[in-house]
Amino acid sequence: MPSKKALIRRPSPRLAEGLVTHVEREKVDVELAQEQWEAYAEALRAHGWETVEVDPEDECPDSVFVEDTVVMYKNVALITRPGAESRREETAGVEEAVARLGCSVNWIWDPGTLDGGDVLKVGDTVYVGRGGRTNAAGVQQLRAAFEPLGARVVAVPVSKVLHLKSAVTALPDGTILGHIPNMDRPSLFPRFLAVPEDAGAHVVLLGGGKLLMSASAPKTAELLTDLGHEVVTVDISEFEKLEGCVTCLSVRLRELYA
Repeated sequence: MPSKKALIRRPSPRLAEGLVTHVEREKVDVELAQEQWEAYAEALRAHGWETVEVDPEDECPDSVFVEDTVVMYKNVALITRPGAESRREETAGVEEAVARLGCSVNWIWDPGTLDGGDVLKVGDTVYVGRGGRTNAAGVQQLRAAFEPLGARVVAVPVSKVLHLKSAVTALPDGTILGHIPNMDRPSLFPRFLAVPEDAGAHVVLLGGGKLLMSASAPKTAELLTDLGHEVVTVDISEFEKLEGCVTCLSVRLRELYA
């Protein structure tokens, strides 16, 4: 039986100080963000996911973006070394949480940097974005950790957005969804569907053909519904101001062995 656990981490009271790289800074409503985070967690639970809360890291403004701290492949948790130095303290609590869940733990070491938002898994293909937060040594270490387990690691240049998954994610059938203005090389992906909105490129697979998406991409939601997918939307406006998206707010663990 595949597991359905999702790591989440509640927003820091300092969320509004989170890093922005490719967007203009906007005022973040921390109280509203807290409500949106609760609703996001509830949406996961409503679709069969057991949420596992990582201990909060109140001094780290970006800590709610738990996806960046760990990459899962099978039952191996690769603890990242975030490209932004201010985010490196976020990994300790996540390491503790995955170890408690029985994952086998590996690490990215200096000089490597890797953000989990740069890693997109499609079956046994693991796309890794080589961009501002993930360096060549990080890509090499990811290969060394996952290739022996059967992964095929494909490195993809990322320069227009923060992370690879800011530009692309994948549908259950493996089709890559992307917003072309955010992509460096659409041709690197075998099956590709262009979407009309920035946030439309981000889906979380809930299982059973359901896709979790941001409410800020109604045209894409319509397109995907028309293609026979069941779309579940959540409002994450406050996190989008910090270049966050639906994938950043959780890490889904699908292959834990009891």
